[in-house]
Amino acid sequence: MATDRREFMKVAGSTAAAVGAMSAPGVVSAAESPARVKSIKAFAFDAYGTLFDVFSVTALCEQLFPGKGNALAQLWRVKQLQYSLLRSLMGRHKDFWQLTDDGLVYASKSLKLDLTPEKRKRLMEAYLSLTAFPDVKPGLEALKKQGLRLAILSNGEPRMLEAAAKSAGIDSLLDTIISVEEVKIFKVSPRVYNLGPERMKVNNAELGFVSSNSWDVNGAASAGLTTLWIQRSPGEPPEELGFTADRVVSAITDLAPLVRG
Repeated sequence: MATDRREFMKVAGSTAAAVGAMSAPGVVSAAESPARVKSIKAFAFDAYGTLFDVFSVTALCEQLFPGKGNALAQLWRVKQLQYSLLRSLMGRHKDFWQLTDDGLVYASKSLKLDLTPEKRKRLMEAYLSLTAFPDVKPGLEALKKQGLRLAILSNGEPRMLEAAAKSAGIDSLLDTIISVEEVKIFKVSPRVYNLGPERMKVNNAELGFVSSNSWDVNGAASAGLTTLWIQRSPGEPPEELGFTADRVVSAITDLAPLVRG
């Protein structure tokens, strides 16, 4: 199993392709659509990997399981995503908190780690206070100053998302938090992405959906949202799922200038 972030993205991206999604590199390409970006009236952000660094749990994983922390964090995330996709296909929904726990249990068994109840509790609680990427708060503040409405649109269970946003100090910058629990199916179902325009009271093209996950960008584009890919891994190729991000940037702080004026 992969132990670095690049390999994880390959695994998670190929798994996500089972249900559909996409993006492009950190420079403007002919396929990008600046005009669509200018029409944005509100933004919805993916949470995990976009606002919050899911691999910030690695330090605790290493503390609890010396020499195995990175492998545990990587496999845990892979299984978390796989279970969300597989349960959507199966029509057997569990909320993301439960899937995160299931992924942790599987990863621990796979790596032959002794996951005691105390360690399990500590690792799960770490998901409530994930570290935000450094560009997140200043990027959201800049958008807010322009009068734009901001939301999270995520697979996460509401309690998880509210706790993470508060821990990161960005809760006051958000107008709303939108969870897949409203429709009981995970990304990349169009039903998930359509929640954004409905809640933000804009049409699909007027909602800018922002994600660092190329498959997620594809899912949003398929639903007709204007899409912006935060390419956090330089050189990472977009998924081959039939859509191109309307704009590709390297950080959330790059967004405000795109919609200004």
